Amino acid sequence: MTAEGFERLHESVQYHIVNSLGWPGLRPLQRDSVLPVHEARDCVLLAPTAGGKTEAAVFPALSRMLQEDWGGLSVLYLCPLRALANNLGPRISRYAGYVGRRAEVWHGDTSQGDRKRIRKDPPDILITTPESVEAQLVSAYTNEELFFGGVRTVIVDEVHAFAAADRGWHLLAVLSRLEGLTGRPIQRIGLSATIGNPDQILKWLSPQRAEGLAPIVVNPKAAGPAAAELKLDYVGSLLNAARVISQLHRGEKRLVFVDSRQRAEEMGNELKRLGVDTFVSHSALGYEERRQAERAFSDAENCVIVATSTLELGIDVGDLDRVIQLDAPSSVASFLQRLGRTGRREGTTRNCTFLACDHSALLRAAALLELHGRGFVEPVIPPGKPYHLLAQQILAQILQHKGVSKASWMAGLETFIAQAALDAAAGSEVLDLLESRVQLAQDSGIYWFTEEGERQLGGLNFLDLMSIFTSESLFEVRYGNREVGKVDRVTFAMKGQSRALLLGGRSWRLLDIDWNRGIVQVEPTTDPGRSRWLGDGPEMSFEMAQAVRRIVCGQNDAAYLSRRAADALTDARRDFWWLQIGKTVIRDAPNGHMQWWTCGGTIANLRLAWSVGQLLDGVAASDDMSVTFPEGVTREDAMKAISSLRDSPVAFSSSAFRALAEKLKFYDTLPEARVDELCQARFERLEAVSHVLREPVSGVTDASGPA
Repeated sequence: MTAEGFERLHESVQYHIVNSLGWPGLRPLQRDSVLPVHEARDCVLLAPTAGGKTEAAVFPALSRMLQEDWGGLSVLYLCPLRALANNLGPRISRYAGYVGRRAEVWHGDTSQGDRKRIRKDPPDILITTPESVEAQLVSAYTNEELFFGGVRTVIVDEVHAFAAADRGWHLLAVLSRLEGLTGRPIQRIGLSATIGNPDQILKWLSPQRAEGLAPIVVNPKAAGPAAAELKLDYVGSLLNAARVISQLHRGEKRLVFVDSRQRAEEMGNELKRLGVDTFVSHSALGYEERRQAERAFSDAENCVIVATSTLELGIDVGDLDRVIQLDAPSSVASFLQRLGRTGRREGTTRNCTFLACDHSALLRAAALLELHGRGFVEPVIPPGKPYHLLAQQILAQILQHKGVSKASWMAGLETFIAQAALDAAAGSEVLDLLESRVQLAQDSGIYWFTEEGERQLGGLNFLDLMSIFTSESLFEVRYGNREVGKVDRVTFAMKGQSRALLLGGRSWRLLDIDWNRGIVQVEPTTDPGRSRWLGDGPEMSFEMAQAVRRIVCGQNDAAYLSRRAADALTDARRDFWWLQIGKTVIRDAPNGHMQWWTCGGTIANLRLAWSVGQLLDGVAASDDMSVTFPEGVTREDAMKAISSLRDSPVAFSSSAFRALAEKLKFYDTLPEARVDELCQARFERLEAVSHVLREPVSGVTDASGPA
């Protein structure tokens, strides 16, 4: 093996690639990544699913570790999901062990005994999550300077999943604080298979450095993957979907993706009832329940694994045969991740079968496949102005350093503030606001939590500070001493609720509910059960809404449609006969209100609804595809309002989006002016709104529709 790149690796790494792994050569990404990683460049490494991204980062990192004689914990491998960390742990440990080094996994499921052992004897590579890193930074049990002081490189797996959400800003803040501890820049390596705008994500990940080589995207040209086997079928209900899945591809390992935990449980239960060996995976299941599904990937054969997005990212699924999607994922990028779970073995093909349970899901699935056929992948756009994350980091700094002053709170966060383009003055504003609420108090200029502040901001042992998401009101479900999972307390208030829960695709009889501690005792039962979790559905993008319109207007009748899907699509088109290409439409809604079909997507329609409400002195409603005018507004009034918006758009106001902003954890620690900045950066959607307003408006009545 003499390919360029391989020769730059340490001789021990070279030896084990050839002899222990038996590889005939490095893959293109692995070859091209050696030099930039060795040069300590920040980089984003791109390759299709199963393209060897983990090795592309780990092999040269191990090589640097040996050549530069790094000691102690020197590499952090950050994962968005515990399941991914669990999956990668044995693989990375094997690579590290080849060259006399050690890797360990640490996350929320790691036992106290293992944590104590890892603190006492840190590994060379720690496979973990950003939240677990921060928990160690503030922990009284961890000497953060000794533990993290030798970190040289951070590998961020599935970097697009972080960058697209506030978890990405939290990740960058934690990295900023780590650089404050180490006193030197830490190399940042992002891995992904599905980024439509890699240069922008590299710019987001890599701070501007005064020294060192420029960051780089490594994206070697490679033959595109073979065409995937795609099929869209219409089944009409979840029960019918379960029947189809139970008969479809018997003898194979099938992964079924669903859009919610409740649907995962219902589908898992139905499949088990039909005699299918079934495993369920979602975030509310207990550790052992999740591990059963993860082990099924490597051990089981003729089975079905039903999962939410918890098994979407990066998991090595080995000999998985089929991916089945119930209804549709929220984005093309998500679909590509799921599609990439298949076709990993030589001689196999990537495949995905969509089973739509209603007309709306059928249209979304068809639209998604239409976008995919155009080669469209959503750009990853980090949410703007994360001032609420700045507030969270200030509180974490108070906890870590046993108090901060207005002169010291920013220590270690300078890089994060610059990357997020935040006004540093907001930090002092947050301290002043929390002091005025008696949540913080100062002594000689040092801020610390009051008793009320600890209760409201930190929760039990300040654990609430480590999560950037608002905690759900979940009850822990136990069978003896084993945690089966968690359910929302609304489960116990459902009309007609039986004395049984549904978790892990199995029914559990309720034995006792401890309302104060939030603990439920159960035992197995054959009685039917139900469980619920609250949560909002994903927003529909402007591009997806436009694709739905194209599908409805008959611009795509692809070969992947089954006969049932083609017939159902004909019916769906009849339901939305008034939609027109290149025009928005005003029509009478069934409730007597005027409805404006913009096909603008969730956020653009929210803004448009707020704007017409301001013009018409009323409250307009919106959904993914349309805006409903206030009661009493005539067709003529609606047309005038739209014309007025086109000529003189209503200025952006955060009022339209307060309900969305209020869902952000630590939102209420921010002054009003910072909330306004946050909302405008995240929800303005000027391009989508302008596109809608540029299109001519057509008025239709039911009388003008098809007979």
